[in-house]
Amino acid sequence: MYALVLLAVFAFLVYRHAGISRQKTLLVPSLIGNRLNRLWEIAYHGMRENRLLRAEKALLTILKIDEKNAAAYNRLGILYAKQREYKDAIDCFEIASSIEPSASSLHNLGLIYYETENYQKAATAFEQALKLEDSLAARHIAYAKVQEKLGNDKLMISELETAAELEPNPETYKLLVGAFESRGMDQEAGEVKKKLNKLIIPAGRSRRVLRPRRVHI
Repeated sequence: MYALVLLAVFAFLVYRHAGISRQKTLLVPSLIGNRLNRLWEIAYHGMRENRLLRAEKALLTILKIDEKNAAAYNRLGILYAKQREYKDAIDCFEIASSIEPSASSLHNLGLIYYETENYQKAATAFEQALKLEDSLAARHIAYAKVQEKLGNDKLMISELETAAELEPNPETYKLLVGAFESRGMDQEAGEVKKKLNKLIIPAGRSRRVLRPRRVHI
């Protein structure tokens, strides 16, 4: 009888312990999720208010919790770029792209390479970004600019023409006119000017190129 009582008590304790453990197991992800959300808020407001050290600490803490968080690496890269810490920015964008390739992180990487005059690597990054998303004129314009630096005029003009087709507005047409005129291609420039003069921008449509979220440097 005594043994049965002990067995019942032991069974109750095991059941109770299992219940507590299960509650803790369910609680831990919730606590981590809440902490991550709070850290993202701190990082977001820190970037907006130019409290970059505070934002950096929040992002680094996020990466301690989730070391494969591509979004945190991408945001950290933008933060370093704002401070002109280009080497660290490049490292962050490259890691972000290796974890989760996105047009945004690759475009940002290309912008940093362009800023540091590493035009070949910039071209590669922009090419990879275009493979993932080629519907924004801004991506083609960025690629055109780096091709100009590399002396690839034909490809540069082709990309500007694509940008003008995707988003026909004064900005894309003027870039194309400038490219033609600077190379003595007056007839081609004249044709684009005719399109520009006839251009009617529908109400609500931007007169400038729609730009992806980018690094401000």
